[in-house]
Amino acid sequence: MAEKKFVEEITPMDVDFAQWYTDICKKAELIEYTSVKGCLVMRPYGCAIWENIQKILDTEFKRLGHENVFMPMFIPESLLQKEKDHVKGFAPEVAWVTMGGSEPLEDRLCVRPTSETLFCEHYSNIIHSYRDLPRLYNQWVSVVRWEKTTRPFLRTREFWWQEGHTIHATSEEAIAETEQMLNVYADFCENSLAMPVIKGRKTESDKFAGAVATYAIEALMHDGKALQAGTSHYFGDGFAKAFNIQYTDKENKKQFPFQTSWGVSTRLIGGIIMTHGDDRGLVLPPDVAPVQAVIIPIAQHKEGVLEKCRELYAALSKDFRVKLDDTDNSAGWKFSEYEMKGVPCRIELGPRDIENGECVIVTRHDHNKETVPLSDISAALARKLKEVRDGLYAKALENREKHTHCCTSIEGIKESLARDGDGFIKAMWCGDEECEDKVKELTGVCSRCIPFEQEHLSDTCVCCGKPAKHMVYWGKAY
Repeated sequence: MAEKKFVEEITPMDVDFAQWYTDICKKAELIEYTSVKGCLVMRPYGCAIWENIQKILDTEFKRLGHENVFMPMFIPESLLQKEKDHVKGFAPEVAWVTMGGSEPLEDRLCVRPTSETLFCEHYSNIIHSYRDLPRLYNQWVSVVRWEKTTRPFLRTREFWWQEGHTIHATSEEAIAETEQMLNVYADFCENSLAMPVIKGRKTESDKFAGAVATYAIEALMHDGKALQAGTSHYFGDGFAKAFNIQYTDKENKKQFPFQTSWGVSTRLIGGIIMTHGDDRGLVLPPDVAPVQAVIIPIAQHKEGVLEKCRELYAALSKDFRVKLDDTDNSAGWKFSEYEMKGVPCRIELGPRDIENGECVIVTRHDHNKETVPLSDISAALARKLKEVRDGLYAKALENREKHTHCCTSIEGIKESLARDGDGFIKAMWCGDEECEDKVKELTGVCSRCIPFEQEHLSDTCVCCGKPAKHMVYWGKAY
């Protein structure tokens, strides 16, 4: 009965996907709402997932030579105004501080929506010679964007992220950095989150405010909507010129350096939920799961069961994130609890198992049960966790391929969406923004990216019939 009650607390995804998503965020104890719209409490379990994401990425950033810094939370309006495209792009989402105590501020302060201008001010103070380059920086902070419509993790007024900011002597170095960090994000999503992604370049109308080029990774969710999972931006020397950042090169000539920025956010947690979750709750990839395996004693009141479970916990906790649930809740209640929380593996151990020198491992994503010898438990758990990651990736990739369609006309896009529901549409494009807007107006799908791996689907633009320049992924997006 306890398991049935747990399942009923989640709205089935095919009944109301948005409510299913919110139910999981709440019931799996990831977040709690507050009195400020769009500002959430990230509860310990949600925070632990983010900490694991942070740990993996931060290790990789540092391996590549990046250093962590912290910039201020506030940006003077006069500083924000220095790069016109940048301020224009963010103006609708900016939260302003106009009073300091009881005194009005002469120069109102923006609560950072992103930190390009702060880094530029800092660079202008510390970079003077070619010997000062490159600077490879990153920070882990929260930012504020005054969103009108909010949803946990996907779009909130305050959210947590990392933002990398680098500055280089040459455009070639900066472009290489931009591409390198996009690949870091793609590898992380595919390997650690089991989330297949498309790598590509954003169209001119969809690039970051102030960037020369924006690259992105796009993932497809259960419901056929796209999620921009990470971005990497090449700024050229535009910000350097706006902020008068110059260095003296080896020939003693003044030069403007070239910059990048790149980031992923807690939006990735939303991506995990919508890529892998099911009607029983969360399904977490092992690399970021706060608990990789939970030990459930069976008939724990019987002699020797808890002792053996504690022995098992001590052996496994050296190499894995393991929890032993020795509370007095029923085994059925515990099964439902940890299914809800998406724990990748459940280890069941009872009197009969102990007698036979074995235990049962149940994998969350497919509910497969396997009996393994206790003498081989560490190797068996490592193998099962790999099976979970590989199974999640294969299922997500199958979902993406099933919902990806090639179209050569506007009518074809409409028919595909009507027949198969939302998903990725691959179609050719002439490169004109007018056609990009027209596709969205007529079909409801917008450009997601121009993939690096191009395919030739036809010679003409899906909209106007003129010669095509690019194959584009289109879709509805979060």
